[in-house]
Amino acid sequence: MFTYRDERLARELLAKLKALELNLRLMHVCGTHQDTLVRFGLDSLLREAGIEIRAGPGCPVCVTTAREIEEAIALARAGNVIATFGDMFRVPGEEQSLADVKAEGHDVRMVYSITDCIALAKRTDKDVIFFSIGFETTAPTPASVILSKPPENFSILSAHRLIPPAMEALLQMGELRIDGFIDPGHVSAIIGATPYEFISSRYNIPQVIAGFEPLDLLVATYMLAMQKQRGEAKVENEYARVVKREGNEKAKQILATVFEPCDVGWRGFPLIPGSGLTLRAEFTQYDARKRYEDELHSLSSEYQEPEGCRCGEILRGIVEPDECPLFGTACTPKHPIGPCMVSHEGSCNIFFRYGRPPDA
Repeated sequence: MFTYRDERLARELLAKLKALELNLRLMHVCGTHQDTLVRFGLDSLLREAGIEIRAGPGCPVCVTTAREIEEAIALARAGNVIATFGDMFRVPGEEQSLADVKAEGHDVRMVYSITDCIALAKRTDKDVIFFSIGFETTAPTPASVILSKPPENFSILSAHRLIPPAMEALLQMGELRIDGFIDPGHVSAIIGATPYEFISSRYNIPQVIAGFEPLDLLVATYMLAMQKQRGEAKVENEYARVVKREGNEKAKQILATVFEPCDVGWRGFPLIPGSGLTLRAEFTQYDARKRYEDELHSLSSEYQEPEGCRCGEILRGIVEPDECPLFGTACTPKHPIGPCMVSHEGSCNIFFRYGRPPDA
């Protein structure tokens, strides 16, 4: 919430940015950043200062592919218990969501944490599979659970992903001019600043790690503008009160012990090398894809997006939510067609809640 002092500082920063007569397009890769930008109207204010901020693939629910959802559906139909977070519950695969499968009578549970799954596995003879999603922020938790030697009837269907490889993929695809990145605070609290540095050095792109308050984003934007003015390209840390350059060493060690990078597709993207996390060989007994290989082998490798849905382009920053023909009419939070409208971190959901959706 803005205080009088915050408002005064915000106005000063916006005035300084306007005075620079900029024409910048920045991108963030964080659903919470998108929420702050739209909820407080910063996106509109910054456009008046010559700065456009596009949302990239910062919503973990949104980037999870239809293929991965179909894997969870197949495992539920095979008689296993599937547990996952609330937003993931309603995201459609090719035609159905896990909520639809639960309505058919299969055992799909909505949980608040992976520890709920462990407690469930201890209470039942059925196999319990945790559909585990998220970026570097959430992956250390399932990794620590694996190290604690959970029950034998427990396993993980990993849909974890790594942010820096996706940022590089956006630059390599070349669909959108990007003058700088606002790096995600939550992810950076785990990995630190170093993993982003290759992007600045290889592609001459300024970056600033930012917190989640309106002033955090305004200060980060100003820092990026200053880098551009000086002809610099480096990683700066606006969120120093939380993020350390080296990150969280203990969390990184746990991640590296349990998971290893793998090549994986993201919704709206081709295969991105080294952008996923899979369990290491010594933890195969907890890897649902290995344990239930027979149940999953017949699934298609390609699934089509719903007709008219532009979530893939929204996740790449190519279009805004209101440029999708389904937005606010056929596709709403109550009746979502694409994942960007399901998740509270999705751009469409955020724009619908705080923007001006068309009349239904």
